[in-house]
Amino acid sequence: MVTLIIGKKGSGKTKKLIALANDTAAASTGNVVVIEKGSKLTYDITHKARLIDSDHYEISGYDMLLGFLSGICAGNYDVSDILVDSTFKICPTAIEGLEEFITKVNKLAEDSDTKITFLISAAEEDLPEGLKAVCEAI
Repeated sequence: MVTLIIGKKGSGKTKKLIALANDTAAASTGNVVVIEKGSKLTYDITHKARLIDSDHYEISGYDMLLGFLSGICAGNYDVSDILVDSTFKICPTAIEGLEEFITKVNKLAEDSDTKITFLISAAEEDLPEGLKAVCEAI
């Protein structure tokens, strides 16, 4: 299952992600992975979750991010949740290509039985109609 947490910059999306990651890591019997751009969440995310800096792996764009997510799921069948902060900073084309990307990620999530959550800096009305069903506005 894929979820998009959306809201404009400064609306509290990252704080929600931190709480969600920590709560999920405490309750999950699987592994929780948090992908961020940079290393700003190091002291906010519990050590029970795996924190990955996308810059360290030079991830840029939807295709690279999809490949990276696929590798995480393929390399460890115990991954229960993946949370991605700053999606549009990792994928600078922003809304262009987002719907196709989410369709592919949704298939990956179903096949690997993994819940994947993305933080999107945009207003709900700016997103394609096909994505509104998986959105959670802040």
